[in-house]
Parts: sequence; structure tokens; C-alpha cells
Amino acid sequence: MRKEYEVAGHRFAVVMPDNEVAWNSMGSYKPFEVEGVSDCIFTAELIEAMPDITEKKRVTVSCAGSDQARIELYEYKDEWLMELAPTMNAPVRAYLITDKAFKNARFRMLGSIWFSLNTVMMLMFAFATARKNTLLMHASVTVKDGKGYLFLGKSGTGKSTHSQLWINNIEGCELLNDDNPVLRVGDDGVVRVYGSPWSGKTPCYRNLNVPVGAIVSLRQAKVNKIYRQSMPESYASVYVSFSGYRFIKEMAEGLHITNAMVVSTVPCYMLDCLPNAEAAFLCYQTVSK
Repeated sequence: MRKEYEVAGHRFAVVMPDNEVAWNSMGSYKPFEVEGVSDCIFTAELIEAMPDITEKKRVTVSCAGSDQARIELYEYKDEWLMELAPTMNAPVRAYLITDKAFKNARFRMLGSIWFSLNTVMMLMFAFATARKNTLLMHASVTVKDGKGYLFLGKSGTGKSTHSQLWINNIEGCELLNDDNPVLRVGDDGVVRVYGSPWSGKTPCYRNLNVPVGAIVSLRQAKVNKIYRQSMPESYASVYVSFSGYRFIKEMAEGLHITNAMVVSTVPCYMLDCLPNAEAAFLCYQTVSK
């Protein structure tokens, strides 16, 4: 069975046997499912057995923290091979093999279907769209008055908490995505933020998009304080908040161009904050002007 999905205007396809139980774990993708067969940015097909990968050559290992996913990247013949695990010390739960253009992929799941599926799809989406004015972000997004406000920061900083403070204290706010929204720069130069099938621990899978009002980086502090970032500061804040391999030249160039377009168009701020309503009011009153 083949199903196609569209996220931020980009179509991709998933191919698995009709009776594959993993289809039952794709409820978050349902709002993004589209009919028909079209040209896709990538196709990911489930395979039942791995080829002989003894000739693999390690390139890098990435892991943001001991409780974050581990991604081991290898060169395998003329393709990329990735071994995926949910934490630094956990065993490999999925394999992903893709051509160097990130268009045709095969994947194998060894367990933890939810982790395996979402990690494979997020990686392929981020890599396949890296040169298409698109960034898969690590952020929480709140919508107010038809604009999206992205809250950035390291895991545990309080992105979800700050979004909820807006929703609880500022009338008319709603959550768009709580972990992995997508930024895309349109042909008209407008930067829009899109919902996605990936929203972390919060089940918020909305096939909606709005123009970006502001991007706010969060830091925990003893007092609430906000300031607008300079262009270099803005670039750096966004740079550490999107997915992609910077050492692959073509990918890095695409990500750089998109990052530069985003921060030259969207105002970016740094918010030192407490987890309280006053922080939400200060932020909203500043960035919505």
C-alpha cells in the first residue's frame, strides 16, 4: 500500500504492506493525507530484511543529550545509511537507507514503531526539503490574530510552558504545533509556519499555516526581560533550532539561504523569563506591535 502526505506544500509517500501494523501508528499523519499519485520529494518504503551492510563507513554520530535520539550516519556503497536509537545508550531501533539526493529511501524497524516511523519521516522530510526554502524546526508555535509566534530553546527550556501561558492568559491564542513545526519562505517572500504530523508529547497535528509574526528564543531567568536580537544573533538562534546535516555541502547551502531569508524578514527576540503569566504578557505586548 502506498499513501501520500503533504506537509508545508511538500508531498511525500510511504509504502508498506497493506496489513502492516505500523499503519495504525500513523494517526497523526491523517490530517495531511492526500489522494492520488503525484511527484513526491521522497518515497520511504518499509523493507523486511536489511542488505549486507558490513562495508559501511561511519561518518558521524549525533545526539543532543543522553535522553535524546541517537543518529549514526554511515556511507554505504553510494548511499547514506542511518542507524536510529531513541536515546544515546539505547539499542538501534530502526535503519534508514537513502540515496544521496534523499529522494528514495528504504527503512527497517526493529521495535518502537512510533519512534521509528516518526524519526525516519522527519529526517527524510528535513533532508529532502533543505534546498526548498524550508526548515523543519524544533519549536512550539502559538497562533494569535492570524500570525504564528515561534518559541525556540533547548529541550527543557520551557517552550511548551510559554505557549501554554499565552493560551491560558491571552484571549484568542491557540496552539499550532508543540515540537516540530515547519517554516517555509514562499515565492512572495512571506515566511509562513505550518503544522506537521510531528508534535512531540503534545498531540497537536494541525494541517494549518499562518504568516510568522515573530521568533522568540527563551532563556530561564530570575526576572522577565526581552530584547530584539541583531541579525547575527537572530541567525544563530534559528541556526541551532532546525534539522539538517551542515557538513553536507549542498544541504548546508540550502539551509543557510533559507535561514538568511527568514531572519531578514521576521523579527527575532530573546526572552529571559520566568514560567509565569507576566512573561507571556511581556512577550506578547512586545512582539505583536
